[in-house]
Amino acid sequence: MVPTSQQQAFDFACTSPTEFWASAARAIDWIREPSSIHDANDPLRPNWFSGGELNTCFNAIDRHVNDGRGDDTALIFVSAMTGTESSLTFAELQTKVAKVAGALVNSGIAEGDRVIIYMPMIVEAVIAMLACARIGAVHSVVFGGFAPAELSKRIRDAAPRLLLTASCGLEPGRVVEYLPLVEAALEGHAQTDAVVLQRPGYERILPAGWSTWSEWLANAPLAPCVALQASDPLYILYTSGTTGTPKGVVRDNGGHAVALRWSMQHVFDAKPGDVFWAASDIGWVVGHSYIVYGPLLTGCATVIYEGKPVGTPDASQFWRIIERHSVTTLFTAPTAIRAIRRDDPAGEGIAANSLASLRTLFLAGERTDPNTLNWIRDQLQRPVIDNWWQTELGWPALAVCQGLTSPTARVGSAGFPVPGFDVRVIDTKHRPCTSGQTGDVVIRLPLPPGATSRLWGQPDGFVAAYCADHPGFYNTGDTGEFSDDGSISIMGRNDDLINVAGHRLSTGAMEEVVAAVDGVAECAVIAVRDMLKGEVPVAVVVPSNGQRAMAREIPVAVVRAVRNEVGPVAALKRVVIVERLPKTRSGKVLRKTLRALANGDSIDVPATIDDPSVIDAVAAALH
Repeated sequence: MVPTSQQQAFDFACTSPTEFWASAARAIDWIREPSSIHDANDPLRPNWFSGGELNTCFNAIDRHVNDGRGDDTALIFVSAMTGTESSLTFAELQTKVAKVAGALVNSGIAEGDRVIIYMPMIVEAVIAMLACARIGAVHSVVFGGFAPAELSKRIRDAAPRLLLTASCGLEPGRVVEYLPLVEAALEGHAQTDAVVLQRPGYERILPAGWSTWSEWLANAPLAPCVALQASDPLYILYTSGTTGTPKGVVRDNGGHAVALRWSMQHVFDAKPGDVFWAASDIGWVVGHSYIVYGPLLTGCATVIYEGKPVGTPDASQFWRIIERHSVTTLFTAPTAIRAIRRDDPAGEGIAANSLASLRTLFLAGERTDPNTLNWIRDQLQRPVIDNWWQTELGWPALAVCQGLTSPTARVGSAGFPVPGFDVRVIDTKHRPCTSGQTGDVVIRLPLPPGATSRLWGQPDGFVAAYCADHPGFYNTGDTGEFSDDGSISIMGRNDDLINVAGHRLSTGAMEEVVAAVDGVAECAVIAVRDMLKGEVPVAVVVPSNGQRAMAREIPVAVVRAVRNEVGPVAALKRVVIVERLPKTRSGKVLRKTLRALANGDSIDVPATIDDPSVIDAVAAALH
């Protein structure tokens, strides 16, 4: 059976998972074919493609060279911070990756050893990831700029033998010096060596015993790909917890390769030779899945971008890159589009560039409000596809699959369950919610290939963290609701529900209303403690550039809109105007931090924050 629609494929994956995923696995080059597709006896640990042997790096690079595509472009690097651009073919990438892999071997790194990669968005970071995959080392990327305490936690948990870093990172208006951060993080970790890439123009004196990237590579041979079990770990990616030890999500080689290759074709409709741009960072799951592995496994060219959607230099940067490099697919966070809209509400930058190559825009990372989605869709006159997933899942669980025949999802929803993910919305007593009723978003076990079923160093951690609340299901921690058309809207995290005088309301639903108010570029609705009602909502709003003169009028319009569309029970009476919202580097609004600021609670500034200076400005506005 070859399903042609998203519903057919979903049903096939539910009723015949062995046949479905066996078919998907044929898109991967196996050194040894799997002896079984999955272990149906243990839904908590399905062990996909048992007995199979492969190499992810071979599938991402070498197979394309062997197929005669060595001269095709593999990587396109654009740095708005240095004003430079470059590209590598698959053959050039193969040589560079094999060289770094040889340097790893020379350093004593063997299969199963861990390597921390603490780098900015540069080509060498991607090469380092692929080099680890080539020899079976387990990489853990920690985005450069994380505070020493957070980096140290990850070093302590992963116990790496080597740390690869750079002399600095570049941000608009500042240089982030990495060496003091790394040196502080490595205190007490004498078993971890360090190698530093000296960025041109930003060379630094290294601590004693550290090597430069060029010295490290000097005598390295070209290392071949090694055969790995499908169940062998490819990488560890730490979730961005703000307290305690972060959870190390483990991704295996086999399921990861099969799932990403399938998703590129069927979710994103990407083909060999396309130019795929996920405007995110490595160190976040979107970067791992759709900057590095997904596009290269498919034979696409992938764009690596060091910069921002606005301010580097302006709100037209995305569209210039699309025109210059004939990008076919753009995948970014809704917050990037909101920032572009804020700075260019008329879409002049879009109109000024030829976007003839662009087929589809995909949005993920946080909830896409209908106002933003409608604006960018009207501007681009192309499909704009929201999708939803998590670090633990590894690839989209809700979407409108562009490589399959699919219905149009309701604006404001994240789409329909993707084949392999049996997504449900249930109440606290595990009963299915009716259409329009908010409940817990869960996924029936077993999770499909590519999703994690274990946490690094915690044998029972996955079950305890995700499978205890709703037996037989993975609990996503998000709330959502089904629509009559079968699509699912993600309303926010469970802790984003607000209890107003006994009424449980979704801050996500209120944010949808606030975002639609004229003059609002971005917003967050948070719960603030109240002596009478227990909690009341407060809207924190960023005006669009052209509407900052309306700052006095916006709060009145916001209060009126929430009262009319959510109801008086919402009791939203306070609107705070700010210049910027605190966000992670991946674009998620730090609502927990906002709640703590508004309530006067002590906060630990999250390591994932994009710009810590925003905290003081928002705190002053809230008080």
